Amino acid sequence: MVLRTTILERVIEPKRGDFPPAVAREIMKFNFPPSDHARYAELSAKAQDNTLSDDERSELEEYLNINDFFTVLKAKAEASLRPKGSAA
Repeated sequence: MVLRTTILERVIEPKRGDFPPAVAREIMKFNFPPSDHARYAELSAKAQDNTLSDDERSELEEYLNINDFFTVLKAKAEASLRPKGSAA
C-alpha cells in the first residue's frame, strides 16, 4: 500500500485547525516507541545497502505511511493549537 499524502491532506485538511485543544494536545503525543525507531533505522540501513527482503520492504513502506499520516495529523493539531488570527 502506498499512502498518497496529497489525498490524505485533502481529507484531513491540516491547515484547518478545528480540533478541540485537548484533542490536538493528545495527537501531538503520537510517536513511534523506541523499538520501532530502532527497527526503522535497521530497515533504512538495509534499504541503503539494497539488501531488503520483500517483506522488509513492505514493513518499511508501512513505517513511512504511518509517519506520513502522523505528519499530516500533527500539522492539523498544530494549526488547532495556534492562536486564532495568527497565520503560519
